Amino acid sequence: MNIEDIRTYCLSKPDVEEGMPFGDTVLVFKVGGKIFLLLSLDTQPVQFNVKCDPDRAVELRDQFECIIPGYHMNKKHWNTVIIDNTLSGKQLKEQIDHSYDLIFKPKKKK
Repeated sequence: MNIEDIRTYCLSKPDVEEGMPFGDTVLVFKVGGKIFLLLSLDTQPVQFNVKCDPDRAVELRDQFECIIPGYHMNKKHWNTVIIDNTLSGKQLKEQIDHSYDLIFKPKKKK
């Protein structure tokens, strides 16, 4: 996946908004006004930060060298995923999906 693939995938999810509140080098994706992914536009290889369940975060970091504690984020709840061809596109999307699902709480029907 490249920057455009990640952007397209994030924007395909319901109620997602994108912006650049931290300057022109970080693309931010929010759902319900809360950040679920930060995408660096000026790093090589490409990398992004995603929210993650704390226990799962540690497990993923132990399993994959390309997943590290979230850069400039709460290291307990955020991971940085470096796209170095270690993870498949499916695995990268799973990281994004997990983060989105932690943030997005659909309204319950009455």
